[in-house]
Amino acid sequence: MSPEILTAVLLSGLAGLATTIGSVIGIFVRRPSKAFMAFTLGFAAGVMVHVSFVELLSAAVKDIGFGWAHVAFFSGMAAMFAIDMAIPHDWGAEHYEGPGAHMARDGRERARKRTVMRTGLLVALGIAIHNFPEGMVTFTGAMKNMDLGVALAVAVGIHNIPEGMAVSVPIYAATGSRKTAFLWSFVSGLSEPLGALLGALVLAPFLSTTLLGVCLAAVAGIMVFISLDELVPAAREYEREHTAIIGVVLGMVVMAISLWALGVSDG
Repeated sequence: MSPEILTAVLLSGLAGLATTIGSVIGIFVRRPSKAFMAFTLGFAAGVMVHVSFVELLSAAVKDIGFGWAHVAFFSGMAAMFAIDMAIPHDWGAEHYEGPGAHMARDGRERARKRTVMRTGLLVALGIAIHNFPEGMVTFTGAMKNMDLGVALAVAVGIHNIPEGMAVSVPIYAATGSRKTAFLWSFVSGLSEPLGALLGALVLAPFLSTTLLGVCLAAVAGIMVFISLDELVPAAREYEREHTAIIGVVLGMVVMAISLWALGVSDG
């Protein structure tokens, strides 16, 4: 493997592992409050929805056209719906609090932790899938021009920080384990250098604009589904609706700034 390829893979790896910075920020709070959880889950939803529509789906539309991009987008949503139906879950709000209220509250809290853990894992999955093509993009940019590769790696790393936070906070809240939360955030970031490696070793001769466009649109559908079906309902479980929507908006603002730094606004 040439020095140029190794450098390109290294840049992609550093950008992907910036998720661990967000993970450390996310687990710094010893006992996350309801307001903190509602805000962070809303923030994660804002991050994922914004990046899906502004970066991923729009890029797919340019590559493969409006119609096919939306076919892939809704196919990604349908795939996540099938996964969602196959994995049973239990919302805390579904538990009736009547006689034996203490036991009901305990049961609701256990259900909430199961739901939050499941949400964190699905966010990790969505971000890992999203980071995979990002790794290819960073690798490709670096191979084309090393200055471009460095700029892409820095910008991608910046917007991977809130993504790492989005993974670590719900998992830490569900398990109470900083190690587990950090590990899952680390794993979700690993998909970026893996994408670069795959691009370098396997897909480079076969990767086409059409295939990449389909993948980007499908990933966008997956991330939007996770946001609307998992993150927003989980945030509302903490009974902080206005805090959650503030998190959604600020998540979008952060992603807008990082994507502007990435140069998406320049087309």
